[in-house]
Amino acid sequence: MDSFELNKIIGAVLATCIVLLVTSFTANALFASKPPEKPGFAIAAKEAGSSKEAAAPAAPAESIEKLLQTASVEKGQAAAKVCQTCHTFEKNGPNRIGPNLWGIVGDKRGEGRNGFNFSAAMKAKGGTWTFDDLNKFLTNPKAFIPGTAMGFAGIQKDSQRADVIDYLHTLSDNPVPLPVASK
Repeated sequence: MDSFELNKIIGAVLATCIVLLVTSFTANALFASKPPEKPGFAIAAKEAGSSKEAAAPAAPAESIEKLLQTASVEKGQAAAKVCQTCHTFEKNGPNRIGPNLWGIVGDKRGEGRNGFNFSAAMKAKGGTWTFDDLNKFLTNPKAFIPGTAMGFAGIQKDSQRADVIDYLHTLSDNPVPLPVASK
C-alpha cells in the first residue's frame, strides 16, 4: 500500500470523527436541558393543622353498640391478620413495632403493655380503651390521637371494624362485657 492510500484512509477516519463531533455539539446546543433550581420534585400536600378534618376525629357512621350486636369474632380474627405485621395477640406475647394486644379492651391507654414504649401523644391522651375509643381509633388513628406513632390508615368499613373490636374484646381472661345498644 502506498502512502497516498494510507493518507486517504486516515483522512476518512478524521473526517468521520469531525462530523461526529460537530453533530454532538449541535445536538447538545439544540436540546440542552436546563438544570432544576432545586433538586427533586415538588409535591403538593395539605398542611396538617390547616383543615378542620385533621383536627377532629372522623365520626363513625353508626354507634359501636349497634355494630357489635351483629359483629363476628371469626370475621374479626380474619380481618385482624393485617395487624399481625406490627402486633401480637397471644397472652404474654412479645411486643413488636406495636404492643401486644391481649387484654387491650378496658386497659389503660399509653401505659404498661409489657414494657412497650408508647409515643408521647399516646401517653398524653391517657384514659382507658373503651369500645367507643377503639372504634374511633381504628377508624382513623392519626385523627383520634394526633401525633401517634401508629402508621396504619384505619379501617373504614364499620362492620369490619366492629368485627375486629369484637375479636379484641375476647382476648382476655376476663373479657369486658359488650355494651348494650340503646333503642
